[in-house]
Amino acid sequence: MTYETTDTTLMPTAEIVDGPGPAFMSASTLIGNDVYNLQDEDLGDVKELMLDMRTGKVTYAVLSFGGFLGMGEKLFAVPWPALTLDTENKRFTLNVSKERLESAPGFDSDNWPNMANPEWASGIHSYYGTTSGPY
Repeated sequence: MTYETTDTTLMPTAEIVDGPGPAFMSASTLIGNDVYNLQDEDLGDVKELMLDMRTGKVTYAVLSFGGFLGMGEKLFAVPWPALTLDTENKRFTLNVSKERLESAPGFDSDNWPNMANPEWASGIHSYYGTTSGPY
């Protein structure tokens, strides 16, 4: 199931309102969506969405890159504002080269960073050219 059809409650997704995609979407419809760069290279897929529990807003998409069947994959916390919803191709776009992503600060599924650490957040936002929340 993807965002183009329905959400997990089987309700139709919201209409497009002054933006690149539906105004409200369930998180489950976004997890698993592909991420490509502007050169049309596959950068992986959205593994998780991280919420700021104080604001209730999405702060990061966890991007899974590389590996095979979940083995050897590297995870990246990408600031939510760095991603653009590409409704035409039904995926996200991230404006980084494949080489830059491979060099990005990443982690594996057994060693997640402390995303609440302001120094860590500052480094991630700096790397992707975004500013830290609120979003």
